[in-house]
Amino acid sequence: MAALDTSRLEALLESAELLHGSLHLDELLRHLLRTVMGRLLVTRACIGVTDAEGEMRVALARGVSGLAVGQPLDAHAAEAAGMGLLLPIGFPPIGLLGLAAPAAARLEEERSFINALLGIASSAIANASAHSEAERLAAALSQRVQELRTVLEMVQGFAAAQEPEDVAQLLALSLAGRWAVSRSLVVAWMQGHAMVQRPRGISLDDPRSWEPWLAGLHEVVSVADLPVDDEPGRVLRAQNAILLLPIRSAAVRGFVLLGPRPAGLEFPEASREFAAALVAQAAVAFENAWRLRETLARRRVEQELALAASIQQGLFPSALPAWPGYELAAFNRPASQVGGDYYDAIPAADGSLAGPCLLCVADVSGKGLPASLLMSTIQATLRALHGRTPSLLDLVEETNALLFATTPGNKYATAILARIDPASGIGSYVNAGHTRGLLVRAGGAVEALEPCGPPIGLLRGIGWDEKRIELGPGDRLALFSDGVTEAWNVAEDEFGEERVMDTLRSAGPASAAELAVARVVAAIDAFAGPAPQHDDITIMLLARR
Repeated sequence: MAALDTSRLEALLESAELLHGSLHLDELLRHLLRTVMGRLLVTRACIGVTDAEGEMRVALARGVSGLAVGQPLDAHAAEAAGMGLLLPIGFPPIGLLGLAAPAAARLEEERSFINALLGIASSAIANASAHSEAERLAAALSQRVQELRTVLEMVQGFAAAQEPEDVAQLLALSLAGRWAVSRSLVVAWMQGHAMVQRPRGISLDDPRSWEPWLAGLHEVVSVADLPVDDEPGRVLRAQNAILLLPIRSAAVRGFVLLGPRPAGLEFPEASREFAAALVAQAAVAFENAWRLRETLARRRVEQELALAASIQQGLFPSALPAWPGYELAAFNRPASQVGGDYYDAIPAADGSLAGPCLLCVADVSGKGLPASLLMSTIQATLRALHGRTPSLLDLVEETNALLFATTPGNKYATAILARIDPASGIGSYVNAGHTRGLLVRAGGAVEALEPCGPPIGLLRGIGWDEKRIELGPGDRLALFSDGVTEAWNVAEDEFGEERVMDTLRSAGPASAAELAVARVVAAIDAFAGPAPQHDDITIMLLARR
């Protein structure tokens, strides 16, 4: 083996400076390969370097066929590629140098130089590999930080979105824009709400029917990995979908589909994790948006009910008229915040307590604000027409015509109206599809005020019968809604008209009207027991002393 002369030492020193002066592995390996090939006068050579997993792989090759960069390199692969000489780089080897067989004399002449050069190169390669790995880790960390920052920004964007449609739009734009996909679909739903979709080149007939199938999927699913005999997989392949990401929260279900990236690029594993994290945040945002919508809708309903209750409360008389020789009492208890029952006692048009009085108990259709508005219309109409129409029948017919003309077909009211002259006790009544009223005589006999026509506002051109009544001393006229007779107990038995009669008889003709009404209400409550009130309870009682 030839000793290192001055020229070789100078060349070795120069190579050492070049090798250790660079931290770029490719540049270092190119210099090493050029130097060795030049010293040994060979035209074919390769270098292998141990990768992060500890496997030797081709890093650089010159004039060699059959060896590609990244391919595993061992003695068998080197020999197959015509590398007659395989030299280790370092000990234990961190690399291999493969050479086409040089001239024996030349190899012997340069052996010391080559061994020294490979020893120097081993530490340089180790340094460059460590530097490359550090750069790779730094880049990966930077990428992860950037992804986390993006997720945070998206979370803030999702938090600002108050509508599910906005969440879907933001999610679709973020995912499609990040990987430049031209085909995508975002679909999400929650019980009780309309499904939200953002299709872009991908459309499905009934995504909601896929919910059971989605339950068994992972956070990120490659469509190519779905079973061949799987119906959803066939549909998705036909749509050229590549990735599927289920959307799941406590109440929200759905999924995201992404089509192919440009130029056939793959979705890296890190990118899939990022997409899964983004979809998980979007699932929470979807649920929050729908919960917010429910809260706002509930508040609107509560505000409407409060307004309706306020309107309704203002419709009942603040104080009942005190007609000479009579006692008048009334009671109303709605089954919910806003009821549908209405009662009124209207003196003569001139306000005199000596003129004809009008009593009314009605049950309007519907609930909430519409029912209260209909109730206010009936009140205003009755108060405007009372005393200005020749008869009670005319008052009912004009009220019906007005309601029929100004309200929808499903807005009407059953009502029982009585107009009585306080001086004589003589009057008449019209029962417009309402529960029967009761006239309890002083002696205990009871006369029923039967229905004599349809509800008010339901039909046009249909007439009613006006029937005569007379209240003598000790007689009591009871008008009430069906919530009185149809009150249930826990066995779902109804209170019934007979119990109303019995309670009024037992009160006796000497009982005050207010006491008689209270006894009826107490009897209903005792009968119903713990059963909830399912309908409004309204009763009005006019007693002649």
